[in-house]
Amino acid sequence: MNDNENARERAAPATGRHVAKKGTAKRVSKKAAPPTPPVFQEAASSAEPAPAKRATAKRATAKKATAKKAVAKKAVATEAVAKKATATRATTEPSEGIAPAGLSGPAEVIEPTGVIEPAGAIEPPQVSEPAEVSEPPKVSEPATSASAEDVEKAWHDNRLAQVLYHDWEAGTYDRKWSISFDERCINYARDRFSALVGPEILEAEAWPYPKALEVGAGTGFFSLNLKQAGVLDEVHVSDVSAGMVENAKQNAERLGFEVIGTVSGAESLPYGDNTFDIVVGHAVIHHIPEVETALREILRVLKPGGRFAIAGEPTRIGDRYARRLGRITWALTTRVTHLKPFRERWAKSREDLDESSRAAALESVVDLHTFDPDELAELARRAGASDVHTQTEELLAAFLGWPVRTFEAAVNPDRLGWGWSKFAYRSWLRLSAADRVLAKAVPKRFFYNVGVTGTKGR
Repeated sequence: MNDNENARERAAPATGRHVAKKGTAKRVSKKAAPPTPPVFQEAASSAEPAPAKRATAKRATAKKATAKKAVAKKAVATEAVAKKATATRATTEPSEGIAPAGLSGPAEVIEPTGVIEPAGAIEPPQVSEPAEVSEPPKVSEPATSASAEDVEKAWHDNRLAQVLYHDWEAGTYDRKWSISFDERCINYARDRFSALVGPEILEAEAWPYPKALEVGAGTGFFSLNLKQAGVLDEVHVSDVSAGMVENAKQNAERLGFEVIGTVSGAESLPYGDNTFDIVVGHAVIHHIPEVETALREILRVLKPGGRFAIAGEPTRIGDRYARRLGRITWALTTRVTHLKPFRERWAKSREDLDESSRAAALESVVDLHTFDPDELAELARRAGASDVHTQTEELLAAFLGWPVRTFEAAVNPDRLGWGWSKFAYRSWLRLSAADRVLAKAVPKRFFYNVGVTGTKGR
């Protein structure tokens, strides 16, 4: 049985990044941690329960009328969000000269993620809960979605799979992963960065870093929020997906500043040597076929003494339990919501479930690796990095995060509002605090996410 057949056999509906194969840091059959995340894993077909036998023509007519009302309501909501984004643009500007001291821990309803510190290291500062969780602004919808034929081709061409999947996801990515550019995600990005590089580096390296690049930037979640936090100044973004780069530029424009974007893979960056003071990334290197080559490229474009900081990568053990949690939650949710008492209000249509399955199938193709923290550090050193350090996060928080995100992807989204998002986020914060305590005794490899940082020699 070849690798593609193995990957297909493992594929199961998911809602975030998942991995399709156990083993070494480099995987042929995608790492799809649970995850979109933001990350649900393996793709698989999940047949929708048969429709109610007694569905009458009257009910069908009522549903069509309801759908028309929902479309009209969505159009009004979209216009309101746009007006709100314009009215509040000034308030989203980063305050001048935010100091790195006294930072609070992580935050992410993107796929909730906490900052967890390995045993024996200095504990990162605590997370201050944001006063308000605001809804992410709408971005342009993708023109098309991937067909079953596209997915089939992608099994045999990883470059096509990466571009196809991320272009497909570009227009809905922020909403899918609850990505926003308000206090919640500003705190999350800043605190994850701070916990990864550590308190000694925060004191030694002044903010903001003058010229920054985010590789695999997606819609700009990490770099744009770090800019708002005062960590970065001039921001450049790169991604293999033109759709993602365009949406990152749109997000920056809404926030009142400009970023420079290029469409390129991390293994061949279109920049000169010694260009950037810092290179950042979030949940990116598990997508890259040749991780060591990408790290060498990152070091090449860094100035001497420059820093790289890559956060949010799946660990080998963490991916296994997150993937299982995603599959179990998907199966239970799709079955229960198609029972007669819940079908009308909670169930997704067959078309939506089929599209989710195709997206999950592509995720299982584009997610290539999971990492052991020590092996990841050694990989960075082999690429030529100095002062390498890894940081892990999310244990209990992952056991909440993956079921929550999978549940959200499996039900009618109209049934879940921002009250649900706040509940999930704040619950995740509390578990993240517990994880920071557990990190003093639990080995790094058991946590879900790992980050790596280092510098270029002078």
